[in-house]
Amino acid sequence: MPKTRDPARRDFVGYGPNPPDPAWPGGARLAVNFVINYEEGSEYSIGDGDGRSEATLTEVAAPRVPVGDRDLASESMYEYGSRVGIWRIARLFQERGLPATVFGCAQAIARNPQVAALIRQTRWDVCCHGNRWIEHYKLTPDEEREQIQLAVRSLVETTGERPLGWYCRYAPSVRTREILVEEGGFLYDSDAYNDELPYWVQVSGRQHLVVPYSLVTNDVKLMGTHGTTTAFFEMLKDAFDVLYAEGASHPKMMSVGIHPRILGHPARIAGLARFMDLVAGTPGVWTTGRVDIARHWAERFRMGVAA
Repeated sequence: MPKTRDPARRDFVGYGPNPPDPAWPGGARLAVNFVINYEEGSEYSIGDGDGRSEATLTEVAAPRVPVGDRDLASESMYEYGSRVGIWRIARLFQERGLPATVFGCAQAIARNPQVAALIRQTRWDVCCHGNRWIEHYKLTPDEEREQIQLAVRSLVETTGERPLGWYCRYAPSVRTREILVEEGGFLYDSDAYNDELPYWVQVSGRQHLVVPYSLVTNDVKLMGTHGTTTAFFEMLKDAFDVLYAEGASHPKMMSVGIHPRILGHPARIAGLARFMDLVAGTPGVWTTGRVDIARHWAERFRMGVAA
């Protein structure tokens, strides 16, 4: 049976050699979730009073502009994601009729009403990626609580629904899950990279669901001088092939991470298109939203016990 986890201690065992059967819908051997990280407009910037421009996940290895000055190049690279990249990616999903999950920063979505409308129209589920794309482990408890509350209120206004999932930038604080459970409206978080199946943890005396994410099958691997769209496709395909084969006896889930300012470029997106066609053309694959995986797991394994 699925185990519950004590968040105060690390778990090096997990499900071990005999993970539970998730019984994905239709008897699928693999659940695939495409995740669009929409952060553009919520990153660090001089204009938002941060005292510096964002330097992470841009087309340069290190910032060229002195800290404290506006980095107009970095700003424009982020703007590419919201002006161009998101629409190129959206067309791929719409043309193929495939679902996606948005890891959405509330401020980023609020600053682009057309993206908010896209989310409403496509019915993509939103996993809250913070109010802004900032590190929650740097916040005080009161600051973190306020940021989570602001994010929820903002996403309700822009998308019409409150988020049921949560994902921090890179890593949560040691208090994040307690604050999420305290807030009371979250079904799951994805602030873990330690498994290929969801699992329950106990937080503040309550059971809380974790749906792990991946930084491996993720377009961040394309950053640098040698990342190519062919290499990205091959990496995704290798992961898919292995998980699909294993799924004959041990079905798992696969997350594919996408950033509009990275994968949305014409030089990179072809690999994603090829992979999407592979997934769509393979029988026994459940391509779905992250919230659907969470709901399925919560129904199948109520508080860690098989239903």
